Amino acid sequence: MHADTKIERIHPDSDYVEIAVEVFRLLADATRIRIVLALQDDELSVNHLADIVDRSPASVSQHLAKLRWGKLVQVRKDGNRVFYRLTDEHAKRLVIEAILQAEHTVDESPAHHA
Repeated sequence: MHADTKIERIHPDSDYVEIAVEVFRLLADATRIRIVLALQDDELSVNHLADIVDRSPASVSQHLAKLRWGKLVQVRKDGNRVFYRLTDEHAKRLVIEAILQAEHTVDESPAHHA
């Protein structure tokens, strides 16, 4: 079954609509978007993520706690180091689709259409 077919079958009165709104609220933050993009291919430590997104480790930890609450990331501890990875492909796909949509608002001919 094609992924688009599944999407077309979700009815507007789905019980998940309100939860989807919460997911969008959770992702409505530039730092959290950057964290998801940083994690799209790798598991990373908090300090490494902090370097990538140019925020303090404490700030990144707070954002990661919210992403954990939303079950978008998972944690793995190795001694006193903590590593994060995306729980599944859904967060990555949501963020990438949002970035591609953003290209449409800025560029008449978005690069992803070339």
